[in-house]
Amino acid sequence: MTTPSATSGNTQQCPVTGAVPLSGPGFHIDPNQLYREMRREHGPVVAVELPGGFPAWLVIGYRELHQVTSDPELFPRDVGRWNQWPNVPEDWPLLPMVGRPMPSIYFTAGAEHLRHVAMVEPALELVDPFELRRTCEDLADQLIDVFCGRGVGDLVADFAEPLPVLALARIVGFPEEDGPQLAWLLKALADGGADAQMAYGRLFEHMQHLVAVKKERPGTDLVSRMLAHPMPFTDEEYAMDLMAITAAGHLTTADWLASSVRLMLTDDRFAAALGGGRHSVGQAMNEVLWEETPTQILAGRWAARDTRLGDKIIGAGDMLLLGLAAANADPHVRQHLGASAEPAHTGNSAHFAFSYGEYRCPFPAQQIAEIIARTGIEVLLDRLPDIDLAVPVESLIRRPSVFMRGMVSLPVRFTPVRAVGGNQ
Repeated sequence: MTTPSATSGNTQQCPVTGAVPLSGPGFHIDPNQLYREMRREHGPVVAVELPGGFPAWLVIGYRELHQVTSDPELFPRDVGRWNQWPNVPEDWPLLPMVGRPMPSIYFTAGAEHLRHVAMVEPALELVDPFELRRTCEDLADQLIDVFCGRGVGDLVADFAEPLPVLALARIVGFPEEDGPQLAWLLKALADGGADAQMAYGRLFEHMQHLVAVKKERPGTDLVSRMLAHPMPFTDEEYAMDLMAITAAGHLTTADWLASSVRLMLTDDRFAAALGGGRHSVGQAMNEVLWEETPTQILAGRWAARDTRLGDKIIGAGDMLLLGLAAANADPHVRQHLGASAEPAHTGNSAHFAFSYGEYRCPFPAQQIAEIIARTGIEVLLDRLPDIDLAVPVESLIRRPSVFMRGMVSLPVRFTPVRAVGGNQ
């Protein structure tokens, strides 16, 4: 067998000879080492096997990934083309991450995709960045007030995870008290475990309810602006698009924030920022997008016809997984991969953290994520200037997800301070 599908258009599942299992601790312990081994043994396009025995191609070359993301006709994000659908069980845990044919901005292609973009992007563009920053400052202060008097905290559970979902509550229009449950559902969905299908269903129900509420009582939020768009959409389409916006915006932003703080706490180059220097915050955030982008692997694209990519023959209907983190580390664009080398990408934003091309993360959504993460970091450093990691950096545990790159926890210590709200 020479490709993940034994023959062009094959719909019968078969053993993936020589494929790399897309699972295991390597993806969250030392993924860069794993990608180096893949590149050395398989080249820029790697035959992989998803849990359950499903074949796919993982694109880890920067040039090859640019080719795939730049050609939406040859490599559309049209999950309905997948040649393995006859073999996929309804309870497959990765189904929420891979997707299924549905009327969503994330799982449509061509003119249908552009129809959703024309409704979603203008609604996102109307989010006021100055108002969002003020909102995030207030939310960050409220979250820090809860633990600042203790002198210790977990910046993932206490801060990085709740901040984006609370900010999204203000933007999207759902009640803040729903935030913790939504955050848990989104994390369960992204981890692709036994709870993923349940989380997907409950998240969809929540968004359906939100659409119904905003139809009766519209406001100035994102949902109301989407509903006011002149083009007709079904309630299912609104709910699906809201799921995509919320899922893409929450956990990735939380991981971006937490990983940036971890870098600043463990790398002497960012010591000045801990004393109030703001410029280094942006540098740390950009470095995280290069070195440990929150979305490590993105599913996906599906070949519209038989083609060649790199040195591999791709069959029609084959799944291509976008190796965003691996492409960022491709030695063709990175000449400093040695362990002791200094990063050479300060100010360079040519990474794949937000994907690329027609299906990239919308620019307004990128701006929203950056405002939430950066504001959170700046408020945190202002409030707790002597914050430090409370455990050895080697003991930090990454989320057990092939697709997402984030920490399970980030224990810190600091000099206790009073709450700005006067509650402590």
